[in-house]
Amino acid sequence: MPKIGHHPIPAKAGIGLRFPHHQAVADTRPAVAWLEVHTENYMGGGTPLRCLEAIRRDYPLSLHGVGLSLGSAEGLDVAHVERVRRTVDRLEPGLVSEHLSWSVVGGTYLADLLPLPMTEEALAIVCRQVDQMQAYLKRRLLIENPSTYLRFRHSTIPEWEFLARVAGRTGCGILCDVNNIYVSACNHGWDASAYLAALPPSAIGEIHLAGHAVRKLEDGHILRIDDHGSRVAPEVWKLYAEALARFGPVPTLVEWDTDVPPLEVLIDEAARAAAVLDEADRERACAIAA
Repeated sequence: MPKIGHHPIPAKAGIGLRFPHHQAVADTRPAVAWLEVHTENYMGGGTPLRCLEAIRRDYPLSLHGVGLSLGSAEGLDVAHVERVRRTVDRLEPGLVSEHLSWSVVGGTYLADLLPLPMTEEALAIVCRQVDQMQAYLKRRLLIENPSTYLRFRHSTIPEWEFLARVAGRTGCGILCDVNNIYVSACNHGWDASAYLAALPPSAIGEIHLAGHAVRKLEDGHILRIDDHGSRVAPEVWKLYAEALARFGPVPTLVEWDTDVPPLEVLIDEAARAAAVLDEADRERACAIAA
């Protein structure tokens, strides 16, 4: 049985808490259902951690990691894993998540979430390290699907199947980033709805929404970049509604990491996500009644 955090995360809309909004949240206690922070930002203690500990008394909290490098062939960084464990034990989050990516080579962190070759070898590495991390934390991890801009020629497993197989083998959950699915589908010519349909509903523990940038390349091709720097695109809202129809009500987070706007903008985006959640609930209830 996985550990339960200080406050379980509700199947409602929350926002990513970033440093520019610490004071505003502490002072005003806005009406948002829950908050998510990046784990690595609070490993060093000090003022940020003290502020977060005060805020978390009033909000369910989720920890979202960016540095475990679950796909690294070199294995997990033991010192980093221990810092994650101490932070999780101290903050008692309702959910803990990480990315399906790698970011370490030769002991050097590359400060990016790099894509994996979708192969049986990579699958075995990721599953082994997810198992190790869950055993060490004594709780279930959620693994987030990536946004990607290239594919490896020797990949043999579709990304959605790879993610589903990781969940099936390890018992981990899936953090379904709907924006990432849309970005990657556009970049690679995939069917975003088919990607969603391939994910096991029982594994979905959280959904992410965010904005993305559109770049026109010199050859005329369009590249979409997951930069978390704008409002959620209309096409992503539509895909989000599809996700809720398939998965049911799921804790949903609005992320915004670049060109961070006033807190009110994030709250407005969360309110829109809450409205989509409410509409999905009404449609589900009508379907059951019928």
